[in-house]
Amino acid sequence: MSVMFDRLAHLFEQGHAARSPELLTDARFADLERTADAAVLIAVTEREDPTVLLTQRPRTMRDHPGQVAFPGGKLDHGEDPVEAALREAWEELGIERDHVRIIGTTDRYQTGTGFDITPVLATVPPDLPIRPDPREVESWFEAPLSLLMQPESWSENEVFWKGAMRRYYELDHQGYRIWGVTAAICINLSRRLAWTD
Repeated sequence: MSVMFDRLAHLFEQGHAARSPELLTDARFADLERTADAAVLIAVTEREDPTVLLTQRPRTMRDHPGQVAFPGGKLDHGEDPVEAALREAWEELGIERDHVRIIGTTDRYQTGTGFDITPVLATVPPDLPIRPDPREVESWFEAPLSLLMQPESWSENEVFWKGAMRRYYELDHQGYRIWGVTAAICINLSRRLAWTD
C-alpha cells in the first residue's frame, strides 16, 4: 500500500461514513423512463502531488462532443460499475486493470441526458503508458487533485435548460474546460473527501 492510497482510502471511508452532504444532481431534468446505468473511473495518480486522469472527447462524437470527461460509459449486460469503469479505462486509455487499485464507489450522479452514473475512485501508478483510442479520446491530461477538490477552484453559472434554470460549475485548466457532469462529480466527491494539500 502507498501512503497516498492509504490517505485517500481513509478520507473516503470517513467521508462516506458521515451523513450525506448536500450533493449536486440533474435528476429533475432527467427522463426517468430512459435512464441508462453508467460508470466512470476517477483515476488518481500515486504522485507526491496526486493528479486525476481526464479525457477530452472527440468533437465528432454524437454525445457530448469535445467535453472533458472521466474514462467511462454505459454498463454492459451483467457488469457492475467497477467492472464497467475498468473496462472503459482499458478501452479508452489502454490502462490495464492490474494497474488500478480500487478504493470504492461514490455517490451516483443522474444526468439530465438520461445517465445514472456511478463514479469509481481508484489510484493508478504515476507515468503509466497511456494509449488513447482516437475514436473515443481526442486528448488526455492530468489535473491536480488538490485543484479539483478545492471549492474555490470552481466558478458557478446558470443556464436556462429544459424549461428551468440549471446551475453548473466549471474551471479552466491549461486550456481544458472542465464543467457539467465531470465538474459535478468532482464537487460531490470533494464534499465527501475533505481533501487538503
